[in-house]
Amino acid sequence: MSASDEGIAGAGGYAPHPYIGGRTSVLRALAAWRMRWPGAPRVIVLTGSPGSGRSRLLTGFLMLCDPRFRKQLPLDAMDPATVPPDLPAPAVPSPVGRTAAQLLGLLADHFELGAARSEDICTELAAREEPVTIVVPDVDRAGPVRAADEPARVVRDVLKPLAATTTVQLLADVPRELAAELAAALPSGQVRIIDLDDPEWADPEGLVRHAEAALTLGPPELPFCTDPSARRALAEALAERANGNRLTLQLAVQSLIMRPEGVDRADPSMLPGSIGEALDLHARRLGADPQTLRLVLAPLAFAEGAGLPVQLWGALADAVAGRDMSRELADGTPLAAPFLQPAEGSQRDEANDGKTAGARDGDTADGGRTLLRLLHPGIAEEIRAGLPDVPGTQTRIAMALLDAVPQQDWSRADPYIRDHLAAHTLEAGLLPQLLTDPGLFAHADPVAMRAAIEAVPLDRLGAPARTYLRTAPLLTRSPAPAGLRAAYLESAFVEDGLAPYAEALHRLGFTLPWRTLWSVPLAGVRAVTTGALTPADADGAPAAAALPDGTTAAAAPGAETDGGVGPGPASGAPTSRPVATFVVPEGTPGSRTVPGPDGEASADGAAGALLVHDLLRPEYVDADPARVRPASEEARAAAPFGFSHGPDSLQIWARANREGVATLVSDTPITGAALSPDGVLVVATERGVTARQILAAPDAPTVPAQRTGAADSAASDGLEGTHS
Repeated sequence: MSASDEGIAGAGGYAPHPYIGGRTSVLRALAAWRMRWPGAPRVIVLTGSPGSGRSRLLTGFLMLCDPRFRKQLPLDAMDPATVPPDLPAPAVPSPVGRTAAQLLGLLADHFELGAARSEDICTELAAREEPVTIVVPDVDRAGPVRAADEPARVVRDVLKPLAATTTVQLLADVPRELAAELAAALPSGQVRIIDLDDPEWADPEGLVRHAEAALTLGPPELPFCTDPSARRALAEALAERANGNRLTLQLAVQSLIMRPEGVDRADPSMLPGSIGEALDLHARRLGADPQTLRLVLAPLAFAEGAGLPVQLWGALADAVAGRDMSRELADGTPLAAPFLQPAEGSQRDEANDGKTAGARDGDTADGGRTLLRLLHPGIAEEIRAGLPDVPGTQTRIAMALLDAVPQQDWSRADPYIRDHLAAHTLEAGLLPQLLTDPGLFAHADPVAMRAAIEAVPLDRLGAPARTYLRTAPLLTRSPAPAGLRAAYLESAFVEDGLAPYAEALHRLGFTLPWRTLWSVPLAGVRAVTTGALTPADADGAPAAAALPDGTTAAAAPGAETDGGVGPGPASGAPTSRPVATFVVPEGTPGSRTVPGPDGEASADGAAGALLVHDLLRPEYVDADPARVRPASEEARAAAPFGFSHGPDSLQIWARANREGVATLVSDTPITGAALSPDGVLVVATERGVTARQILAAPDAPTVPAQRTGAADSAASDGLEGTHS
C-alpha cells in the first residue's frame, strides 16, 4: 500500500473513485480496516496539513461504507481492494461545532446507551458481543469556540477512551499535532497513522485529475479550460507546484479562471506552492497589495460559528486594519472572491420568545441575512499566522462588536454579536471583564458562552460568571428561549447572594414566570410545606430571627416589590404570618422536634426536626412549628395554580385551564416542593431551599414545557453528520 499502487491501479484499468478521483493506496488501507483484514490495525488516525484533502477523502470512503451511496457508485469498475464489504453503515458522529460532551451524547444516543460519561460509555461498548465501528471526521472543527481548543478535549475525553476499548473499531480524522498523542495511547500493532503529506500516501496523478476537473468548469473562451492538451499541461504544472496540497491547487485554479492574463505554466513563480502564496499571487495578479487582501479577509479568518454577517464585515475590517477600509471592500469583490463562500445562517430565532421591551417585531436571529466564511479553515490559519498580534487584533474586533450594539441593548444586537462576542474576547484575554452583564448572559447562545467561560481559569472569573457556569447545564440541556434562560439565571443569582443581578433581569423587560424571593443553602431538607403562624406566634416572632448558624438575616433587596404579596396589614394588630417549614435532620441548628401524640414521633411520623422560615422574606422564624397551620382545603381549591414534579423538574399549571405557565428544571434532585394558595412556590433540592413568587397570569400559558432529558447536547445533524 504505497504510492506505486496508484500506477498499478491505473494499469489494471480500474476506474477511480468518482468523488475522490484517486487516493487508491489510502482507500485500500481503509478498506482493509473496514473488513478487519488480518494484520489491519483496529484504529486508524488520519491526518495531514490543512488543505491536504482529509475531509474529502473521508467523505468518499464513507460513501463506500453506506448502503445508500454504494448504489450510486460504479463499484464493479473500481479496484476491488478499495471497496469494503457491504456492511451496515458505521456510526459517524460529527464533532463540527460540538463539545466533547455533546459528541459523547451523540454516541450514547446512537448506541442507545444509558451512560453519559466517556468511561461509562466505553464500559457498555466493551460489554457488547459484536464490535462496533465508529468514524469521527473533522475533529479540527470541533467546538463552538475556536480558541477554547475543543479538538484537544475531543481527543482526550472521547477518542482516547474509544481507542482503548477493544470492541471499538475506530477511524478518526485529527490535526497532525494531536495524531501522535492519540496513537501513543495504543500498542503499535493496533494503530496506524496515515499522514496524507507522507510520500507513502502521495497521489500525484489524482491531484492532476483534480486540477483537470476544476479547469473544465471554467469559461469556454479560455483555452486551458476547453483544449484537452492545454488543460492537461496546466494541470500537471499546477499539481507539481502545489506539492500534494489540494487546497493550494483549488485556489490557484479559481484565481486563474478569474484572471487568466499572464498565465505561464513554465514559470513556477506564476503558480502557488502554498496557501499563503496562493493569496499573495492572486493579489499581485489583480494589481493589489497582498497585505490588503489579507486585511480584507482577516475578519472572516476570526469569524466564529456559521460565518460573519456581511453587514459587520466593514466595521471589523476597519478595526483590524486600524483605518478606513471602505474603498478596499467596495473594490474587493474580485480580489476576495476565490477565497469566500456563502454560509447558511442558523435558524435560532429569539425575537419572540421572552421578547424584551426594546425588541422589534420581525427581529430574527439570522433571518434574511447573508453570512460569509472563508472557503477552508486552512485559509484562516494562514491569515491569522501572518498577523503580528492576534490578541490585539481580537481586542479591536471585540471593541468594534461592542460599538455595534444599539444603546448597549442586547435584545437589539445582531445575533452574531450576542452569540460570539465571548469567543472574541476570550482570545483577546478580556473575557472575564465582559462577564458582568446579566442581559448578555440571558441573550447569548448558552453553548458558545459556556464553552468560552470554561476555557478561563476559575480563579480569574468573577462571582456572576461562576454563577453562570454553575447554571449552564440547565441552559444547554434543552433549547430554552432567552426568557426562560433569564428566569433560571434570576434564581441562580439569588441563590448565590447576587440579588442586584437578579433584579437587573427584571428591569430588562423579560416576561419572567417568577420572582425569586429568597434562597437558603441548607443541606438535608427532606420536605417543605407552606402555611401560617397563628397571631400569637406571629406577635412574638422577632423582626430578624437568628439563622441556624447564629447570624441574622437581612431583608432581601426588592422584597417590598414581590408582586403585591406582603406580610400583612401595616397596623399593629396581630396577623397570621405566612411561613414555610422544612423537615431537616435532627440537630440542625435552630430546628425543633415536634412530638406526636405518643410524645416520641416527629411531625408526619418521620424522624427529623422542623425549621420555620418566613414565606416572603429571607428570615428564619423563631416559633413553635406545631402552631403552623396549613391552608384550608377551600383555599387550596380556590388557588389559581397547581403543580406537579418529577425527580428534577417541576411544572406549574393554571387550575382554570390546566395549561402550563412555568417550568422549573433543577440541576440537583428535588427533595420537596410546596405551593401556597397565593402562588409562592417553595422548592427544596440537595443544595438548599428557594422560594419563588409565580408572576404568570393564571389564565394563559407564558412558558412552554421544556424537554427535561439528561443529555447536555445540542440538536444533532444525525450520525452521518456533514462531510462535504
